[in-house]
Amino acid sequence: MKDAFYMNMALDLAIQGRGYTSPNPMVGAVVVRNGKVIGRGYHAAAGQAHAEINALNEAGPAARGATLYVTLEPCNHTGRTPPCTLKILEAGISRVVVAMRDPNPDVKGHGIQYLQNRGIKIELGVEAPRARRMNEAFITFVRTKRPFVIVKCAATLDGRIATRTGDSKWVSSETSRAFVHRLRHAADAIMVGMGTVRSDDPSLTTRLAGAPGSDPKRIILDTHLSIPPEAKLLHLQSDAETWIVTGPSVPDADRQAFELPGIRVVAAPLQHGRIDLNFLMDELGRAGVTSLLIEGGGHVIAAALQAGIVDKLFFFYAPKILGGDDGVPICRGTGPERMADSIAVKDVQIQQLENDVLIEAYIEKE
Repeated sequence: MKDAFYMNMALDLAIQGRGYTSPNPMVGAVVVRNGKVIGRGYHAAAGQAHAEINALNEAGPAARGATLYVTLEPCNHTGRTPPCTLKILEAGISRVVVAMRDPNPDVKGHGIQYLQNRGIKIELGVEAPRARRMNEAFITFVRTKRPFVIVKCAATLDGRIATRTGDSKWVSSETSRAFVHRLRHAADAIMVGMGTVRSDDPSLTTRLAGAPGSDPKRIILDTHLSIPPEAKLLHLQSDAETWIVTGPSVPDADRQAFELPGIRVVAAPLQHGRIDLNFLMDELGRAGVTSLLIEGGGHVIAAALQAGIVDKLFFFYAPKILGGDDGVPICRGTGPERMADSIAVKDVQIQQLENDVLIEAYIEKE
């Protein structure tokens, strides 16, 4: 029980790095001696010190003989920072409690084995489910070299994300919209289609209450390069790039005309007349994008689900009913003929945000 208590403390610390550590994972660490916490740390941003280093530095000489709790296997290789295993040995830590192994097959187990070979006691798997869920995007990326994909939508109780005129402001509550901005902050990239650009003229930036948010890279599916030159997405003051993804028939000269600072135009093959999303996932993976948030609309959500690229869902249902069959549905296009061929979801969680109901779930994959 004590191990679980301190590991949860480390996991709470790790979450403070959300939105800043990519492509690294979120990691937290706690140093405990004689039942007293003497050091705390978390990985604040990619390129900065790892959680173990920060916790051990805070503990100082008192770390000798103590226990280190860390949410991910300590690294035993030199990257942008030195190996954490060496610091652990130098500090005189006698026991290390680890939530989960590093999922990277090239380094998995190396840090644990290195420490065990030098006499340090290892306890593995404490609060592992929570640790894996927290870093689900990192785990997916290191295993597949593609982003972890989340679909978010806000709908009425009768399944409409906008009226027949395209009006969608606002389907969901202010609390739900604040939740979505936290999703944006945590994601490396956000994707919409041209229908959303035309109807909403969005900025797709992050706005957090009381804190600076991290803007995701913006991905616009624009098969025919029809985005209006005055669209907000082309004139943002943001550190994040905007990608315009076009079909292969768009002339090079037209694409080059949009290649402005902060804007990248990507040519992609088509599947059934639309951007090949599996090709795009590979491209995003090569660009180091570990997580992608898809915000719609109906054609994009349906295409993503049918392409099999979606990992997780956040569906917000508002206490509203349009009462007609002419509004914009969550998914547009042709679905399966049989209910047996529907897309199954698992690990469903439900919570209430003001009067909205949020359904969070994962796509069942074979």
